[in-house]
Amino acid sequence: MPKRCPCTSGLAYADCCSPLHHGKREAGTPEALMRSRFAAFAVGDVEYLWRTLHPDHHDRALPKHDVLRALRAASQNLKYMRLQILDEAGERILFRASVFEKGQDRSFVELSLFAHDGMGWRYLEGESRDPRALSEPGALTIESFLALGASPP
Repeated sequence: MPKRCPCTSGLAYADCCSPLHHGKREAGTPEALMRSRFAAFAVGDVEYLWRTLHPDHHDRALPKHDVLRALRAASQNLKYMRLQILDEAGERILFRASVFEKGQDRSFVELSLFAHDGMGWRYLEGESRDPRALSEPGALTIESFLALGASPP
């Protein structure tokens, strides 16, 4: 049986995020990029995570090896269990990531902003919240997330 894609699309990894991770194609939408980045964290593809950062992302001002080390640590120390897209509007994606570290819940809800850099969609910025501090995090919309006092990315 083919290995399922960690992005929780229900597709096989080979048919879903793997071609993006290996540079065979670009993500066609911000949601596809979001899913592929979640899957990259799950499989430890830190080069893909670096490659899909927008040139204006604040981490791009740091030394690449420092960013890769931090991404590698996040990928190795956390178990990426499930991605749930809650809402999307243009370049914005609101999602819940179910993530665990040594059995402890480190899940988060994030509103991410993506931008096209002429080559493909890239992660520009995001604001995250602990879902335990939110009432009904699965029912959030971008509008209701912003109404909680989040600054719009």
